[in-house]
Amino acid sequence: MMEKEKKRQFKGIELIASENFVCRAVMEALGSHLTNKYSEGMPGARYYTGNQYIDQIELLCCKRALAAFHLDPEKWGVNVQPYSCTSANLAVYTGLLRPRDRIMGLDPPSGGHLSHGYYVPTGKKVSGASIFFESLPYKVNPQTGYIDYDKLEEKALDFRPKILICGGSSYPREWDYARFRKIADKCGAVLMCDMAHISGLVAAKECVSPFDDCDIVTSTTHKSLRGPRGGIIFYRKGTEPRKQGMFLSHGDDNHRCDFEEKINFAVTASLQGGPHNNHIAALAIALKQVATPEYKAYIQQVKKNAQALASALLRRKCRLVTGGTDNHLLLWDLRALGLTGKTYEKVCEMCHITLNKSAIFGDNGALSPGGVRIGTPAMTSRGCVEADFETIADFLLRAAQITSLVQREYGKVQKDFLKVLQNSKDIVDLRNRVETFASQLAMPGSDI
Repeated sequence: MMEKEKKRQFKGIELIASENFVCRAVMEALGSHLTNKYSEGMPGARYYTGNQYIDQIELLCCKRALAAFHLDPEKWGVNVQPYSCTSANLAVYTGLLRPRDRIMGLDPPSGGHLSHGYYVPTGKKVSGASIFFESLPYKVNPQTGYIDYDKLEEKALDFRPKILICGGSSYPREWDYARFRKIADKCGAVLMCDMAHISGLVAAKECVSPFDDCDIVTSTTHKSLRGPRGGIIFYRKGTEPRKQGMFLSHGDDNHRCDFEEKINFAVTASLQGGPHNNHIAALAIALKQVATPEYKAYIQQVKKNAQALASALLRRKCRLVTGGTDNHLLLWDLRALGLTGKTYEKVCEMCHITLNKSAIFGDNGALSPGGVRIGTPAMTSRGCVEADFETIADFLLRAAQITSLVQREYGKVQKDFLKVLQNSKDIVDLRNRVETFASQLAMPGSDI
């Protein structure tokens, strides 16, 4: 099964915005003897003995994390132990809040992430963040697809969240962190950024940095960073004078707030057991690469490729949310073609193109998302440039034509739809074209 998966990756076109390909050195660290060791606690204060070398690895990883994001170690600290960014976010909430305290993040149908809180229209609490805390979302403008900062500010002043969250999983534009900072100060909130998707762009200085304005920044360690799967938390260090209106929690005095102790305790003792030392070593390797000129060139190419793909689709009369992209991803609104993201992604999968359905604000996203999210980091790692994404745009449009033809002839019932696709000559033809294209590309970390 592992061999089959290796071949699937090699022969396919990977356009899921949150996926990427790691190098062989990262793979070797992940599959190393470090997985054998238990090391609960922080470096120098472990529950188990025998961690002198594990401590060195984790401290090196922390040093490289701060360097990769150009942070002063006197002003910023970092925790590299979270198992995922969702775990990292929950650790921040657990460390700084009491149960039922309020958080506020971008609505998932608007491009936010479930870990920032989400209730489905029936009122069911889907996210753990909403189960343990009170969450209220802000949204994008339904006409433009951009965040509506005026309404966000109005909502925040009414709701008074204790943590205001910026960052999302499918928002194709820059974030106005300075505006978020002003809103957070007005309502007395800690400002947190989840930069999971754009962390590579931030490290390469190819987008606006959240570190100038935010108190806490979380991220995954894979996606555009090209590291192992995991999470990371950056926090402002030391006890600083509390900003006017900022909340007090867990017995803070009236003038000080300290993120370091609370967040580290939430990760190490409250939510997780032993950190995955093989992951931390692999992350240290990836972060060394992130600090190189070659990595900056890679991220610049990621953005060029996203722009090229967006332009190619727009020239083919496709509708993109916000009309384009500032980063590594774009949202294709399929409703104008009479398609849903669910059926389209299935056709693409049969043609060995992987992307993912995504809600478009205003559609019935929970049941039938109206679009797909497309990202360029993975195929850029395989060496694709702008001309390659012109070809990929042709593949995507052909997949949309196939989906439309089958839908018109057989309807949208999923069972009948998939049965027809099994024997479709059009599917086979496109799949062969995709495999021929992908098989000519390099595969990082692989001997194929």
